[in-house]
Amino acid sequence: MKSSLVIALGSAALGAALVAGGVWAQSLQSMQPGQMQHGEMPQGMHQMHHPMQSGQGAFGAMAEVVGTLEADPATDWSRVNMEALRQHLIDMDEVVLRAAVKATQVPGGLSMDVTGIGRTAQSIRAMLVPHSAELDRMPAWSAKAEPIPDGVRLIVIARDPADAKMVARIRGLGFAGLLVQGGHHGPHHLAMAKGEMPATHGH
Repeated sequence: MKSSLVIALGSAALGAALVAGGVWAQSLQSMQPGQMQHGEMPQGMHQMHHPMQSGQGAFGAMAEVVGTLEADPATDWSRVNMEALRQHLIDMDEVVLRAAVKATQVPGGLSMDVTGIGRTAQSIRAMLVPHSAELDRMPAWSAKAEPIPDGVRLIVIARDPADAKMVARIRGLGFAGLLVQGGHHGPHHLAMAKGEMPATHGH
């Protein structure tokens, strides 16, 4: 008797679930495309969390710049050049992901031979020459870029070579860490997209 009751209850629960599922499926099938607003969920369906990131760095950077341009009523769309920004982001990708770096400790800091082939070599020159000028403006160290075959030699040394902590910081940062120093990247990207910088300006 007890087992029969359990079976009966289980069958009833299964039947209810099938009926509910059928009703939900029918409501989806009967709903016309224009009846549901973008982002809405059918009644009874749990709200899902969607990722906010674009999933690709360059795409996200361009989306952020476009959003800034669209939010600014003073934007001169006749001068906007998103393609220049896209090419710059390609250069960044080439340098960050494909360049070969040979770092050597020098008195007071670090010397880095950054090389590549084809587009990578072009991107290295386009980015590192202006970036060295940005690094050189910083108070803690001096920097310069020298052309070498297939790339650039970037040399960064502490303005006070006796400052052991700063020398260690430069060497600890290495090429990757020095590449992201300074707060000029975002403003430069926006200026490039707005047509306020020449398309040939690499950084």
